[in-house]
Amino acid sequence: MELRMNLFGTEIGTKIGKRIYAVSQVIQESPLPKTTQELVQLRASQINGCGFCVDIHCKDAAAGGETQARLNLVAAWRHSTVFTEAERAALALTEEGTRIADNGRGVSDETWAQVRKHYDDDQAVALVSLIAMMNATNRLGVILNNQGGSYEPGNLASIAN
Repeated sequence: MELRMNLFGTEIGTKIGKRIYAVSQVIQESPLPKTTQELVQLRASQINGCGFCVDIHCKDAAAGGETQARLNLVAAWRHSTVFTEAERAALALTEEGTRIADNGRGVSDETWAQVRKHYDDDQAVALVSLIAMMNATNRLGVILNNQGGSYEPGNLASIAN
């Protein structure tokens, strides 16, 4: 399958891509732990079937020191022992926030309470924003048929510039 359209191949697409990247930079610089950020991005991308983003976040997480065991278990986090309670809360929010239409109730109060137990206001805002931005990015990748497999760790900035 071929890429349907290069987002950065048009003036409007380039502007949109750069703004998405700018928001991502604010989130990356937030107090939300980097490990949590990578796990959340990977899980949302798995749910949405975005091979391009799965490729990016697996490789960047591994390059940042994440273990292969944890990366392998993100898709089955509920049935593993390698994630902290805070990470489990973030992964639950990621799943509920990504599958809003599937459950008919949005994010549960129980999940939100767990998030608030582990994350302060700035971290919670960054987490919610990360989930929203990752879902938008995944949709761009899937709609445009951007394939995974060729990403080199640490090169995300060069894609958006």
